[in-house]
Amino acid sequence: MKLIKNICCIGAGYVGGPTMAVIAKNNPHINVTIVDINADRIAAWNDEDLSKLPIYEPGLADIVKETRGKNLFFSTDIDTAIDTSEMIFISVNTPTKTYGKGKGMAADLKYIELCARNIADVAKTDKIVVEKSTLPVRTAEAIKSILHNTGNHVKFDILSNPEFLAEGTAVEDLLSPDRVLIGGESEEAIESLANIYRSWVSPEKILKTNLWSSELSKLTANAFLAQRISSINAISELCELTEANINEVAKAIGMDSRIGSKFLKASVGFGGSCFQKDILNLVYIARSYNLHAVADYWEQVIIMNDHQKRRFSDRLIKTLYNTVSGKKIGFLGWAFKKDTNDTRESAAIYVADHLVSEQAHIAVYDPKVSAVKVQTDLNYLNSRSEEDNLKHVVTATNPYDALKDAHAVAIMTEWDEFKTYDWHKIYTHMKKPAFIFDGRNILDKHTMETIGFEYYAIGQ
Repeated sequence: MKLIKNICCIGAGYVGGPTMAVIAKNNPHINVTIVDINADRIAAWNDEDLSKLPIYEPGLADIVKETRGKNLFFSTDIDTAIDTSEMIFISVNTPTKTYGKGKGMAADLKYIELCARNIADVAKTDKIVVEKSTLPVRTAEAIKSILHNTGNHVKFDILSNPEFLAEGTAVEDLLSPDRVLIGGESEEAIESLANIYRSWVSPEKILKTNLWSSELSKLTANAFLAQRISSINAISELCELTEANINEVAKAIGMDSRIGSKFLKASVGFGGSCFQKDILNLVYIARSYNLHAVADYWEQVIIMNDHQKRRFSDRLIKTLYNTVSGKKIGFLGWAFKKDTNDTRESAAIYVADHLVSEQAHIAVYDPKVSAVKVQTDLNYLNSRSEEDNLKHVVTATNPYDALKDAHAVAIMTEWDEFKTYDWHKIYTHMKKPAFIFDGRNILDKHTMETIGFEYYAIGQ
């Protein structure tokens, strides 16, 4: 087993930042350096004001405060960090391709390849290279090929160590993981990484597999979780037409020990950086092996999710007398889930885009998402000019301003604080009839109707 004294992590994002902070906390004898080409992001990680960290996760600021400057460092000097480390984590973005072969489905691996080439150019001593990004199965083959053909006689061991973090509980998930998965070919390299995790994870929770099983396990785990959400959302539509209640159905089936209660919350649809990307990746891989039935099966999970978002906005329009033109719709929430500022693939973006296409005016309030981010998300869709988005979508600094004079409230994120608002006050200052479209089923229907709202929830 190789004793690790210096770790380099390439990528200071949602995975790299929290993971390395927790590794540093539990391994005070190891220097951990997180590097990124984005100087603004690194500056934010180094900011003395911990509220300005680029990622919001409960508990993260405390760990950064405890370790930063001692054995956790943030830098833009990628080459030095690569050179001085024995272990390198690749934790860069692997978005869905927006061009060429596999457009809209395959993972874009250009950042992974750039990392591998950078490591190959700089490394003068043997390295253990750890895939932390979510990757399609057999990506390690490409990394190995690049690293092993450098001709500089450096030995590289490639490991796959996928993350299984849920945003909003990432620190908790890292401190008390269900399992740590390490895939590789070199027992010595696997043991070196396992030894780092053993400083706080019990040995029986550390699984060792071959490279390909590890890579595929990550995609499969996310596909199964997303499948559960699409499944309960499919039943929610049936509930609305049969007078069954989706919350009651979910509770009844969730008490079956074979099914379990997690990921059975009906909603306006799943978002986040992983689920859609990973399923599309799985679909693309299956098709590339001519497994069309397998590909069609998993693609249906995405089709159902898109349907649920569209169904939510269509229902809102239909209920508001088939027109939202010129009407103000107050959005509570923009992040894809509570306790995170991540908005990637958030249902709110797509529902807002649909409503703006119908000439609605939207006022957004989210406790952790900036006005700039809201506009960036909408502009990324290229549905209309940036000026049009600015004209139709504004961001409020408090919920009462967002909902004042609104025809309807659309609850898009399940932030706990939304339940505690003065809904009597909100009702008083809205247009009548005042509608609530609860995309997360977080409010009590009877209470809202008693106040005077016309209340609509998913699956009720």
